[in-house]
Amino acid sequence: MTVLDTAALERALNCLPLRFRGPGGVAGVVKDGKVVARRAWGFADMYRRLPMAAKTRLPICSISKQFTCALLLDQFDDPAVLDNKIHDFLPNYRDRLPTVAELCHNQSGLRDYWALTVLQGAYPETEFRREDALPLIASAKTGHFPAGAHYSYSNGNFRILGELIERGTGRDFADLLAERLFAPAGMATAILCPNTRVPPDGVIGYEGNDDVGFLPADNGIYWFGDAGIAASLDDMLAWECHIDATRGDPDGLYNRLSAPVFYADGTSATYAYGLRQDIYNGMKFTGHGGGLRGFSSFRMHVAEERLSVVVMFNHDTSTFTAAAALVDAALGRKSSAETIPPAEWDGLWLDEAQGLVVRTAADRGTVKLHYGPSPARAMVAPDGVAYGQGFSLRKENGRLLMRRDSENLAVTARRLDPVEWADAAPVAGRYWSEELDAFLEIEARDGAAFAVFEGLYGKGPMERMYALAEDVWIVTSRRALDAAAPGDWTVLIQRDTTGTVTGLTLGCWLARRISYRRAFT
Repeated sequence: MTVLDTAALERALNCLPLRFRGPGGVAGVVKDGKVVARRAWGFADMYRRLPMAAKTRLPICSISKQFTCALLLDQFDDPAVLDNKIHDFLPNYRDRLPTVAELCHNQSGLRDYWALTVLQGAYPETEFRREDALPLIASAKTGHFPAGAHYSYSNGNFRILGELIERGTGRDFADLLAERLFAPAGMATAILCPNTRVPPDGVIGYEGNDDVGFLPADNGIYWFGDAGIAASLDDMLAWECHIDATRGDPDGLYNRLSAPVFYADGTSATYAYGLRQDIYNGMKFTGHGGGLRGFSSFRMHVAEERLSVVVMFNHDTSTFTAAAALVDAALGRKSSAETIPPAEWDGLWLDEAQGLVVRTAADRGTVKLHYGPSPARAMVAPDGVAYGQGFSLRKENGRLLMRRDSENLAVTARRLDPVEWADAAPVAGRYWSEELDAFLEIEARDGAAFAVFEGLYGKGPMERMYALAEDVWIVTSRRALDAAAPGDWTVLIQRDTTGTVTGLTLGCWLARRISYRRAFT
């Protein structure tokens, strides 16, 4: 194992507030089972001048998923005994129902329910109660791929798991977490705090940046299973120490969580039981991020080095980058990958199989990829292939070939010819989705186009809509109930033989290929 580079780690910690600018944050490092660094800076509430501290509890958001899966494995020797209860949550589902394991591994094929709240007319500040989730999940009729075939991030998987645990044990989810996980790990102040309107310890999450300023985020969602845990830096470092202390027990919960899993075709998967299994700078790690409007967090565990890093901010920025920088500093490592400046990488492409637009651009010495909810970056290697975290890009015969090993997905995208402007009048009108039991209305206003969604939660705000290519549009969705927001929704216009618009297909990475037909009146 590598000896801790104390000086480099100290420098990296000192730089965090400057590199990741915002109201406040905390960061800590565990090496060989001991806490070797622990920092808190800034303010939990800038108006009340409430300092951020290592004991301040922050929403850890999706990092909660591993705790949900750990509780599942703790309570059920074989979680498959709950497979026959999944139909209770998906009574209208026409495809093969996912198993409990496929829910745990994000292989269910279920569209993300937080993304679907946008299409069901929810405002970003809507109060989303506990009873609002299951009707939306139950409305699903199809998935966007067969269960077990691919990976797709879906919060609904873990909401179902949380409900299954309560029903299967007859116990309260919060009580079980406290008794079976938090207490044994020494997480003295961690709690389930599912109502985001009342964060513990008076902490405020902030939206914005130094260019536009920071404003308090208005969150109103209730979540558990997929998120909902609030924990301090001290709590999270206790969890990392507990992981190290139980590293030699093959039946220990974290070893079970990080065991190898596979897709239905036998391909090895890189996500299991609420944990991403990935490689950074040549090192295998397990970890996960979390985000809510105004909050972001990431934890990384490098088992071969007995090293863990936790970073949490009360503003939205790349906590993965921050955590990775601390890992590099702690181990005295630098990236040795040989790269070349990107050239001729600007392009607009269509992944027809997924129904999604792909955009690539040379940006600050990297290739910037727009495909998922947030942009990703890749470095061009001497072989001409651009490599990013969990994906690669190469161009061949006028097409973009994207390999996403973490999703068991190979994409072949054809180049699109961009348009500066397109007349929205032919596509304006009202559309109906049988999959969602919901409406989409497109309005053309003097050369501009807007969309509004109407469904289970009412009629939502007007969303901006832009033409990208012939019969290819996007609807932008940068603010939603959850974070990260869905991003760009690709809109593919459908016409009959006369050229009349008859319908469209709408989708984003979190919720793909949703059909709408034109509602003629």
